[in-house]
Amino acid sequence: MDEQTSQSIQQALEFGAAHNGKIDDTLHLKLFSAVNSYYSSKEFANIWSHNEKWMPLTDSLFQFIRNSESYGLYPKDYHLKDFQSLKQKLDDDSIKRMDANLWTSADLMLTDAFMHLVKDLKKGRLSPDSTFLKFEDSIITDKFYFSTLQKLLQEKQLTSLVSSLEPVQQGYWALKNNLKLFLDSMDRRNYTYVAYPFKPNSAKDSLSFIKTFEKRLQESGAIDATEKMDDSTRLSLAIKKYQKKTGMKQDGKISAALIKKINSNDVERLKRICITLDRYKQMPRQMPEKYVWVNIPSYYMQLWDMDTVVFESKIICGKPDTKTPLLYSVISNMVTYPTWTVPNSIIKKQYLPKLKTNPFYLSKLGLHLVDSKGETVDPATVKWSKYTNGIPYKVMQGSGDDNALGVLKFNFKNPYSVYLHDTNQRYLFKNGSRALSHGCVRVEQWDRLAYYIAANDSINLKPGDKLSYTIDSIKNWLAAKERKSISVKNGIPLFIAYFSCEAKGNKIKFYEDIYGDDKGMRDKFFSDK
Repeated sequence: MDEQTSQSIQQALEFGAAHNGKIDDTLHLKLFSAVNSYYSSKEFANIWSHNEKWMPLTDSLFQFIRNSESYGLYPKDYHLKDFQSLKQKLDDDSIKRMDANLWTSADLMLTDAFMHLVKDLKKGRLSPDSTFLKFEDSIITDKFYFSTLQKLLQEKQLTSLVSSLEPVQQGYWALKNNLKLFLDSMDRRNYTYVAYPFKPNSAKDSLSFIKTFEKRLQESGAIDATEKMDDSTRLSLAIKKYQKKTGMKQDGKISAALIKKINSNDVERLKRICITLDRYKQMPRQMPEKYVWVNIPSYYMQLWDMDTVVFESKIICGKPDTKTPLLYSVISNMVTYPTWTVPNSIIKKQYLPKLKTNPFYLSKLGLHLVDSKGETVDPATVKWSKYTNGIPYKVMQGSGDDNALGVLKFNFKNPYSVYLHDTNQRYLFKNGSRALSHGCVRVEQWDRLAYYIAANDSINLKPGDKLSYTIDSIKNWLAAKERKSISVKNGIPLFIAYFSCEAKGNKIKFYEDIYGDDKGMRDKFFSDK
């Protein structure tokens, strides 16, 4: 049987090579190239069975796939249903056990499932994030699949192999451990997902939206199955019924908040958990010893040192239309009492239209114009009407307590002209939702961060070296309202990331998907889950 199966595997792969990985009417190998290369290198020998009996590893892999949800994976992605059916036939029917084609399908299916599993465990399912590509090659080669499968076949330890592929960050393991509790109590009812907003001025798209929306209201009991929504008044009453049931303001209107509520259920929450676990797989496997972590959806910054959070601070990030970019960099400079040069994007969108009607608009904001020579320009002398895509001047704000950057900013190399800084609007840290800036990150506890950086430079001062600043000198410059540019000797790595849920104790806390990044990933990679 093994000899017949081997011949059958070779024939099946030759057929698959000519049909884009499709082996027959039901079996399509998702990683055909890697599967084909592996069997070709092993003379097409079957892996998962021997003499019409399953190898012990087969059951281990089968059980892992069945329970893969606890890893943030979806069992159906790994041929579970088809293999389960095939296995039952081979286990229960002695005649079918003599069919080499069935053993062939089972072998190819399991090898493809294993390779797909290790890819998703190692790299996740999301598109490679260019922000962190510098840390590790995002492309998995055939060599990786071969060596991983060989390791499993030699050591026969699936659980330890899986663990070696996963991220090592505390946040990943805490979230994954809480995922098991989430799954135990999960409401698995699959509600209709309502895509929103629909295309403006598209009757077809708006009609499709209304039909989907009405179906979802039916599922929630706000509309009876026989009830027809033949006018806007009936629909408004149904919306109010749903809003009352869910504790929302009963205005009877379709809104982003309403759709967000309607799409909030455990099936969708599981997708967000899976997306977040995959985001960890895009981070560097070994995080720096010390680093600053800014998580946009949580509105918090953490300073990490030796796997311990030294302190946590509230932050204010960019508004949805002026997003804070995801990035990795190193804090290399600090400035006390900084000046602010307004980014061109703000000048073009916000300031230029108002300058065309009022040339003194900038002075109201405490800003002034500066030409290429660094000289101040009288805005009344500028013909603002001729500019549409920007202006040949810098718009600047002098240093001081009223400066938008506050009294200290942290510089780091990045192509977006953003930085961390204090603010002159510290009262905004009391807000629950803090997506309020033009893209930079305002830090409530900027002073603790600055003093930590100074202390770190002092601690790591090498014999014979001199440090141009200390914690005390920073305090003195701030007290004197003196502008100083401080070169950081031992740069602190900075990560600005987008993780919309995390483990908090024994629960998973979900944050608002303020930029819609999770929705984008959900629609692209998890819409059929």
